[in-house]
Amino acid sequence: MTKARPGAAASASLWERQAELAAVTEAVDALRDDSSGSGRLLVFGGEAGIGKTALLAETRRIAEKRGCTVWSARGGETVTSVPFNVVRQLLQPALVSLMPEEAREYLGDWYDVAGPALGITEPGERQADPQGVCDGLVVAVTRLAKRDWPLVLLIDDAHWADQETLHWLAAFVERLDELRVLVVVARRPGDATDEGARLLEAVAAAARHPAGTLSALTPQATAGLTRATVGAHADDPFCREVWAVTGGNPYETVELLAKVQDSQLEPVEASAAELRALNRSARGNGLVARLEGLGIDATRFAWAAAILGTGITVDLVARLATMRRDEAGRCAELLCAARILTEPDPATRQADDGELEFVHPLIASAVYRSIPDGLRTAMHGIAAQVVTDSGLGPAAASRHLLEVHPDDDEELVEQMREAAREHLAVGAPEAARRCLERALLEPPLPEAHPYVLYELGCATLLTSPATTIDYLLSALAMPGLEGDDRVHAVYRLSQALVHNDQLDEAIRAVDAEAALLEPGPSRMRLQAVHYMWEGIHAGEEDSPARSRELADLARTCTGRDNSERALLILRGFDAMTHGENAEEVVELCDRALVNGRLAPGLGWTDTEWGIELLLMLGSAYAYTDRLDRAESLFTEGLRAYESAGWSGGHLSLAHAYVGLGHRRRGRLREAETSLRASLRLAERVGRGLPLYWSATCGLVDTLLARGHVEEAWSIAERYGFAPPYPSTIVLPDTRSVRGRLLLAVGRTEEGVNELEAAEKASGGRGHNTVLAPWAGDLARALATEDPRRAAELAATARRKAELFGTDTAIGEALRVAAALETGQRAVTLYAQAVTYLEASPCAYEHAAARIEYGIATRSVAEIKRGLTLARSCGADGLAARAQEVLDNGRGLR
Repeated sequence: MTKARPGAAASASLWERQAELAAVTEAVDALRDDSSGSGRLLVFGGEAGIGKTALLAETRRIAEKRGCTVWSARGGETVTSVPFNVVRQLLQPALVSLMPEEAREYLGDWYDVAGPALGITEPGERQADPQGVCDGLVVAVTRLAKRDWPLVLLIDDAHWADQETLHWLAAFVERLDELRVLVVVARRPGDATDEGARLLEAVAAAARHPAGTLSALTPQATAGLTRATVGAHADDPFCREVWAVTGGNPYETVELLAKVQDSQLEPVEASAAELRALNRSARGNGLVARLEGLGIDATRFAWAAAILGTGITVDLVARLATMRRDEAGRCAELLCAARILTEPDPATRQADDGELEFVHPLIASAVYRSIPDGLRTAMHGIAAQVVTDSGLGPAAASRHLLEVHPDDDEELVEQMREAAREHLAVGAPEAARRCLERALLEPPLPEAHPYVLYELGCATLLTSPATTIDYLLSALAMPGLEGDDRVHAVYRLSQALVHNDQLDEAIRAVDAEAALLEPGPSRMRLQAVHYMWEGIHAGEEDSPARSRELADLARTCTGRDNSERALLILRGFDAMTHGENAEEVVELCDRALVNGRLAPGLGWTDTEWGIELLLMLGSAYAYTDRLDRAESLFTEGLRAYESAGWSGGHLSLAHAYVGLGHRRRGRLREAETSLRASLRLAERVGRGLPLYWSATCGLVDTLLARGHVEEAWSIAERYGFAPPYPSTIVLPDTRSVRGRLLLAVGRTEEGVNELEAAEKASGGRGHNTVLAPWAGDLARALATEDPRRAAELAATARRKAELFGTDTAIGEALRVAAALETGQRAVTLYAQAVTYLEASPCAYEHAAARIEYGIATRSVAEIKRGLTLARSCGADGLAARAQEVLDNGRGLR
């Protein structure tokens, strides 16, 4: 026989929940234990009415009894389209207790990023990065949790949580090892769809123990509950029938027993046959019939409450149901007496819950679905107007407008466009997409139609390049999108195509539009975009002709506007990659700046040109030994993205190129840190994209420079750093790095093949011997097997390095030449290499040359100087080699 209920005030739904309550109690006690260094996650699932909400309520009681702070929130079936709805509920207790200046102090730099999503500050002018907002919310909860420790977070009906909240929750639970927070989630398996289901599975997977599935009551527990409710004299046949009718569902059991009490039915075998009819009246159609029995006014009130879903107040319902305030008040009392509505529990009530809520989500769903379709649609339209008149704004009204049937309503289209702008400003592009797609169904007027499509393309650019492409192609195919808007749409289309690895299509789209324009700034902008995409193309079959065309075009540019500045940057980058004179490269890049700074409209977060152009500018400086300028640019970009809360691909690339600056400078430890941060961010964006290759290639290159060969190989294997390579240029050159890696792990033949493939890919054109050092690596690899070819490669590399003219390029070419020589000839070449590399900003290459020169001359002093420099760079392999020679000591002087 089941034990008595676990406490006089405990819910009937807690019968037979000893295992779950034990898990909760253990988790709360662990949270309170000062020796516990990490948080925990509990996930409970089960069918509707199985007792999830009651379990969370008991969790609150247990936690609060032990001195914990408890924040709670719940999803709702009719408000899944409201972004950040659940996470806002969750943080309300903390937010309402803080003054604005206190909130800013707690959240720091993340205040302006996460604040708009939480509704505590106005959004900025730019579209917020959804990943950045998600990260900001993680930081917000993390910092507030430390303030309110020990903290328990309860999320009920997570299957009805909005997608933005689920993104945050999936990210937050991954960090529970670092946080002392208990998170308890209740969900109904199978009710979430698509992305929501995936995110919920990710949340469940983060739990240390499998998600608990709540079971139905056993016949014995049902009998105990029946006798505790209707009297100890309830006989066994009656109790067995209660269990058979309800299937042991706690909610249905409680409701049925309440009906037994209301009807004064004797709990004996003779009355058992009436239980099924009573049960039908407590749910589904029976519940609807019971509601209708309360009268038309009460029914209208319940319908209006179901339409609102949250924030149910008598005043709002009265306006929506077109009732007088006193009538609405009487209906509320009647529905509460009938156990359809109730006042929120003071212990769990949120600030915006309103005066009433449905007794159970099952009742809310049944009432909502009972509203006749046409009337339900009309009521949503009225609700949108009520919400708007209340001053809550288009975004708040949009969830109702999503349910209204299309009707050529120009005003609705504009409302949805405005709502989309509000959603984008707080980092909810999916919500914006829903609004704009709904606007398309209306449909918009012909003059507005292409702009809605254009706005849709802009809304989905950060989250779905393929979707963006479809919308922008449709927008451009319609009449009406003209002038700068059309040019910007073409640029956005080409950008989405590049991000979708369709670089050739991007170039064709730009060329087709440019051909339709008269000479002027718009045409020049598209010409610059054309050369920008061609400039990052790894194939570059027509490179010589393209370079000549670009040089001719750039020759006419003075840098008077951003189109001309873009062309100067592109020409400088092109000249750098092909190994043209470095001084001329720098002069071109300098002309693209205004007083040494980026021009207005060319900033890192400006959307007119995008990140690619600025990465080209910084790379041109980095590989022409102007590392101070390159590092300044890359650091500025990193700070701009962090400040703006951009935590996706842009921030990943910024970290990668900051790492590139450190790598070129010879700060290998710092380079590794930056590149690992880049790779972590790139993983979240998605494998296979160009930014993913930049992070992986840079990290492998840096680990090889550090002498951590096994780790470099492990990274390459784990992240797929192998052919086929992306269609866009990756810095440093992928084949050169892959070839050097293969040589380092002893796969010499494969390494030589990879370096020869790099040689073939260059097509005999000029190339930057520092950016793509395949010739030097190949020469060293062939020194014994084919010394003649090795010497030819070294000589060619030296000529190209001297044409390029930087100290680093010439010094590195001399190092290669010296490695192929012996005796005094080698000593002389190493001495020359040291002279050049000592004058370059690249400390790692200088350290390598110094050690090699010391070994060639058997000079202890030179080797020690190289050893000191190698250690300062973090070049452990170089340092170990130098130390080994010193320890051996033979022939040294």
